[in-house]
Amino acid sequence: MRLASPRSRLLRAAAAACVLSAPLAPAAAAGTPADGGDRHRAGEVITVTTAEVGDPGNPPVSVVPFTDAVYPDCAAAPVAPSGCLTVGGVGYPYEIGKLEVTVAQWVAFLNTADPDGRDRRGLYDENESGETWPKYGQIEFAEDARRGRHYSLAHPEWADKPYGFADFLDAARFVNSLVNGRVLAKDTSTEGGFTYHSYKVRLSPRTERGMYDLDRPDTTRTEASGFVVPSQNEWIKAAYYDPSGGGTYSYWKYPTNAGVFGDGVATAPSPTVLDPTTGDVTNASTQPLASYHPSGGTAPTWCPGQVPPNECATVNPFGLDPATYAALYQGSLSTGGQALSTSPWGTLDQGGNAVEWTDTITPPPTGQDFGRVWRRLHGGVSNAPAYQLWPSAVGLQPQDNFFYRHTYPWLGFRIGVIGDVAPK
Repeated sequence: MRLASPRSRLLRAAAAACVLSAPLAPAAAAGTPADGGDRHRAGEVITVTTAEVGDPGNPPVSVVPFTDAVYPDCAAAPVAPSGCLTVGGVGYPYEIGKLEVTVAQWVAFLNTADPDGRDRRGLYDENESGETWPKYGQIEFAEDARRGRHYSLAHPEWADKPYGFADFLDAARFVNSLVNGRVLAKDTSTEGGFTYHSYKVRLSPRTERGMYDLDRPDTTRTEASGFVVPSQNEWIKAAYYDPSGGGTYSYWKYPTNAGVFGDGVATAPSPTVLDPTTGDVTNASTQPLASYHPSGGTAPTWCPGQVPPNECATVNPFGLDPATYAALYQGSLSTGGQALSTSPWGTLDQGGNAVEWTDTITPPPTGQDFGRVWRRLHGGVSNAPAYQLWPSAVGLQPQDNFFYRHTYPWLGFRIGVIGDVAPK
């Protein structure tokens, strides 16, 4: 394992002074790795699965950030200090990840992008280690491993959980690796009335240019076709827009069910219950369902069975005392897709589990960016209440928020596809 760095000690001090329950406060499938034998010096092979989103030119809806309502347009919305946003309208067909990018997929990416284990791009931090952070650490680093094998799962149970330590630049590099890689196969299937596409892709170690040019901090899409980080409108449409006209103005209140706007959390999905040693969902028969922390209720939680429970309850990389640690860190990420509640387009876990990055750039909440680029996030969090699942939960963060990336273990993303992506 790596030795503690000065920035890690700084993080520990900062974390002790900051409540981390929800980075999206007002004013905040993917698939599995393919057969390990199908490797190439260029990179690992993974499979990512997307849901097809149609009805191009759908009507948008307007929201006042973090309020319990939607409006046909901003003229109908009340005047509020937080303003009004019009969201959800997309003028073209596209695809979005059925699930969030998993830890196993991220490990495959790390071993492709950093085969020598030197981490020049800052893709890994010791806080992601299960040894350093028993409850939340997903990935181990071994300095003396052979080339292309420096990164591994902290425990097997993490394989199909969402990767939870991403900033936007991580997500963009993962997408660039897909874009610069080789699509080996594409399969199309239907299930429950939804259309899915599974892409078998050999990842590329080239991460700095592709769909996003990371020489530009405010990078946007550079190609009309390929893998992407979904935009805010693409993400919201996939999560909430009902092409059959259900909900209010054709938008659901939750990515799991139509709900009723204006009733608070009365029609929110039920919270998941997790197997205490594996993180698998045990109450999938209760529908609709999502992994979030209900107000006044119990957050979904688990600890790897290989770890003594006392270590999960007390050991943390920030030096927090057990009582403070227990208050700040409650919810855990659950196994992807097991809640079973689909959005109107067949995606899973857009409500709860990890909050997800989009590539939409937005003005900072203070009006001054101080040289930083801010982007939108969505989706609720396993450690935050149900209001974070609303379409109005239009959170924002700096794309390179080092503090949250390394102290907030619920930051994820899913991939999207625009245009036509086919095997070469």
